[in-house]
Amino acid sequence: MRARRLRASLKGWGGVAAMAVVCALVAVFALSVPLSGTRTVEGQSVAQSARVKAEKAEEDCEAPEKQTLSPSSADGDTIRKIKNRQGDKRKLIVGVDQNSYRWGYRNPNSGKTAELEGFDIDLVHRIAEDILGDPKAVQFKAIPTNQRIPAIQDGRVDMVVRTMTINCERIKDVAFSAPYFKTGQHVLAPKSSPIKGYDDTLAGKRICTATGSTAYSTLEADQKDGELPATTDISKTVPNQLDCLVRLQLGEADAVVTDGALAASQAAQDPTVELKGDAFTAEYYGVAMKEDADDLVRRVNQILVDYRKDTANGWQASYGRWLSATLGKVSEKSEPPAPQYLRTT
Repeated sequence: MRARRLRASLKGWGGVAAMAVVCALVAVFALSVPLSGTRTVEGQSVAQSARVKAEKAEEDCEAPEKQTLSPSSADGDTIRKIKNRQGDKRKLIVGVDQNSYRWGYRNPNSGKTAELEGFDIDLVHRIAEDILGDPKAVQFKAIPTNQRIPAIQDGRVDMVVRTMTINCERIKDVAFSAPYFKTGQHVLAPKSSPIKGYDDTLAGKRICTATGSTAYSTLEADQKDGELPATTDISKTVPNQLDCLVRLQLGEADAVVTDGALAASQAAQDPTVELKGDAFTAEYYGVAMKEDADDLVRRVNQILVDYRKDTANGWQASYGRWLSATLGKVSEKSEPPAPQYLRTT
């Protein structure tokens, strides 16, 4: 198998079978908290901004994580709409996962409410606090992997904060913030499996991925390019990455391909599985929003700047609380690089 090129792509994950049952029982509860708004950039029309972004994305798509707007604390049309929501509806509406352990999941030990917790959830609260002055002003909506982009485009959510990888295909449909986490695709399989990693040991094996994930896109492209054995079965796709773990545990799949950060948490939950080999891509998570919500994108980017500077209650504190147990100390493998922004003036 010829040397791999790094490819900025992938997404997805789940929890253990026990958590699957818990999550299924509590899935009927939809958490709520606020959001709103869209704004135009001073001295520049939305149409012009969208055109510039599209042209730049097309010519520099090898670095999709850089296709975002510079930070700003100004309110625009999108943010004003969010702030103008009345009464109980004055909340930020955010698409999240409720099955990804330590990222966005319902903790069955947190009491009757089984509130959402995790690294992504901390970031959502920070965004709500900045925009609406209340970290709890959020309406959480559990969104399957394959519904993240449609939920944004249809206006069902203001944004998606769900371990969502920034990639070239997605930036055609939604706008992303600057990266807030760095990761890479990994193979997860039973410890007893002969699979050694993303290599020829996957020949004849059944790999499960989530529909609409960058994991599947990567496998499909690599199989066409001959970088993945032709006999590897990649047809097993599911709406949520959690379903892949269940299939693995039931013996209906031989391996799962998902983000290494999520896979590490999953392996910590289920001692019968482990990460195989090294990560075979480099990619970044971002907050996804509507393509024309320039003011919201800029505001989230400003929030991320402040969040990373806040050592007491920001990015590092959240990492220490949720991820250090499975990923170890903060390193360049997880901390996003200094953001680079798209120039629009």
